Amino acid sequence: MSDHSPAAVRCPARELAALASADRLAVGDLIAARVKTSYGAWPTTSAISSWSRGLATLARDLVEAELGDVEMLVEYQLPLTSERADVVLAGVDQRTGEDTYVIVELKSWSRAELYERNPALVLPSAGNGHPVLHPLLQVQGYCDYLVDFLDVVKHRPDAVHGVAYLHNAEDAGMDGLYALAEEDRFRLFSKSQRAAFLRHLRERFAPQSGMDAADRLVNSTTLPTKQLLKFAAEEIRSCEQFVLLGDQRLAYEIVMDAVGRTRATDSKEVVIVTGGPGSGKSLVALSLLGELSRQERAVLHATGSRSLTETLRRVPGKGSSRVKSLFKYFNSFMQADWNGLDVLICDEAHRIRETSQNRYTPARLRSDRRQIDELIDAARVPVFLLDERQVVRPGELGTVTEIREHAEARRFRVHEVSLNGQFRCGGSRAYEQWVLRLLGLNGDGSDPAAWTSDDRFTVSLADSPYELESLLRDRHEKGYSARMTAGFCWPWSDPRKDDTLVPDVRIGDWSRPWSVKSDRAVGDAPPSVLWATQDGGFEQVGMVYTAQGFEYDWSGVIIGPDLVYRDGRMITVRAANRDPALTRRVTDEQADRLIRNTYKVLLTRGVIGTVVYSVDPATQEFLAKLLPNVRE
Repeated sequence: MSDHSPAAVRCPARELAALASADRLAVGDLIAARVKTSYGAWPTTSAISSWSRGLATLARDLVEAELGDVEMLVEYQLPLTSERADVVLAGVDQRTGEDTYVIVELKSWSRAELYERNPALVLPSAGNGHPVLHPLLQVQGYCDYLVDFLDVVKHRPDAVHGVAYLHNAEDAGMDGLYALAEEDRFRLFSKSQRAAFLRHLRERFAPQSGMDAADRLVNSTTLPTKQLLKFAAEEIRSCEQFVLLGDQRLAYEIVMDAVGRTRATDSKEVVIVTGGPGSGKSLVALSLLGELSRQERAVLHATGSRSLTETLRRVPGKGSSRVKSLFKYFNSFMQADWNGLDVLICDEAHRIRETSQNRYTPARLRSDRRQIDELIDAARVPVFLLDERQVVRPGELGTVTEIREHAEARRFRVHEVSLNGQFRCGGSRAYEQWVLRLLGLNGDGSDPAAWTSDDRFTVSLADSPYELESLLRDRHEKGYSARMTAGFCWPWSDPRKDDTLVPDVRIGDWSRPWSVKSDRAVGDAPPSVLWATQDGGFEQVGMVYTAQGFEYDWSGVIIGPDLVYRDGRMITVRAANRDPALTRRVTDEQADRLIRNTYKVLLTRGVIGTVVYSVDPATQEFLAKLLPNVRE
C-alpha cells in the first residue's frame, strides 16, 4: 500500500479486502495511523470503527463485482482544502476505455430520516438530534469540486461520479432519503440495494487495474483558485458559481430551511456559523445572498468591515444599484422594522460592537440598545458568521456566547454550525496549527514548532524585505495574486501634494508605502478598500484593516517590532505598535491579544504559500530555526 498521494491510504480493492478478511479491525487501525501521520491528529474511536466496517464492506463488494484491481484512495483530501472524501475509486471506464472515478461517501447509519421533510437535511440514527447534510449532496459537492479544480477532469465532468452508500441500512429505515436520487451521476444505495450497487460498479468500471488512473488523478495540475470576489457578481445576479462542501452546504441548508419555516409560522430563528480563516464563511454568505435574491426574498448582507463592504459594493455591485444596495454596515439597523427582512446575513460578526452609536449619531437615535439586538430584531432569520480569533480592534465583542445568550433570553430558536474545513492555506490544518503555536493562541500552552514540509502549502523565510518582495513579484508576474502585509508599526501618511504616496514602511534602505489611506485612487494605487482585489495593490504594503476578509494566492508578511522573540517565547511590544485604535483605554492584556490576533489574520491570507520576514534580528534568527529559507 502506498501513500504518495493526498489519500491517507491507496491500494487495489483486493488488498484491502484481504486485510479485512484476516482482521477487519486492522483496516480501521491502518487508516487511523495513516491519518495521524498525514493530518497530525488521531481519529476518534467511532471514526476508526466506521472505517473498519465501511471500507471492509466496500472492498469486498468490489471484489465480488470482479473489480478487485480498481484502485481505492481512502480519506482523499480535495485540492486546496482540508475536506476529505471517504473513498475515491479510480479505474478504466467500461464503455470508453478512459479514466473514470467514483467518489463514495460511506455511512454506517442503520436508520435515517429527512429533517422536518427537508430533502437536503437528514437526521441519522447515530446522530445527536441535529440535522446533517444529505450524503448525496455531500458527495455531489465533492464531485463538482474536483471538476472545478483538477485539470485531469476539467473538461470531462462525466468522468467523475458519486455514490452515497448506506451499507448498514435497509430501505425501510431510510424514510424519504431517495427523493434526491434522480441524477445518474449521483446515486444512493442502501444495504437493501447491494445488488444494484454491484451492477452500478460493473457499469462504470472495466475489470482492469486502476493504478494509472489513480496516478493521473493524484498528479493532476491544480487549477488556480476561484477568487471569491471575482465571481461574486455572477453568484448574486444569475447562477451559483461556487461549490459548497460539507459543513458549508449544511450551513446553507440550515438557513434555507429556517427561512421557509419562519415565514410559514411567523417566527424567528437565529443561525450562528463559526469557522477559522479560509473555512468558507464569506462563501456561504454570498451563496445565501445570491439564492435568496433570486427567490426575491427580503435579504441584506452586513459587515462591520469597511474594506469588505465597500469592495462588495464596487465589485459585485458594479453597474447595478440594486446589487450595491444589498451590502450594509452593522450600524445600519438602528431604525429597522421588526422582522422587516426575511434574512440578514451578518458576515464577520466578530466585529459586532456594543452599540451602533458613534459621535455622529443624532440625539433622537441614541439609546442603550445593543447592536446584537438590533441585528437580531431586523430579520426573521438573522445569520451570524464569525471567527472569535479575528477580533483585532478594541470594542469588538461578537462571540458565540454573546449572540446565543441574547437570542435564548428572548426564547428564539438557535442553530449553530461549525465550518471545520480549511480552504485557504492550501487546506493545510498543519499550517493553521503552526500559526496558532507561533503566536501563543493555541490554548494549550505548547511552544512554537519547526514547520514540517506540507505538500498542500508552502511556507518560507526571506532574508530581507527585498527577497520577500522579489519572490512575490515573481509569482505576481506569472499570473498569481500576491500581496505584502505588515504589522501596524510605521506611520500611515496622507498622500503628498503631488499625489504620490509616502514610503512609510522603512526597513533599512528598503521602503514601500502603505495602501492608500483614503477612498480614492492615488496614481496606480487603488483606494484603500480595494487594495486586496484591484490591480496596482501589489506595489503597496497592506495592514490588517485592508487585508482582513480577503485572500490571495501568495502572501508576504513582515513581522514588525511589536511581536518579538525573547527568553524562549514570542512577546508583544505595545510601544512599537502605531495603531491609533490602541488607546489608553485599552489594557495591556487586551493590546497583547489584539496584536497576536492581527498577525494571525495576516499569516492566514495566502491560498498557496506564505513568505515571512521579521525586522527584529533575534526574532528573525528564531524563525530561521523553524522555517526553510526562500532559496531552499
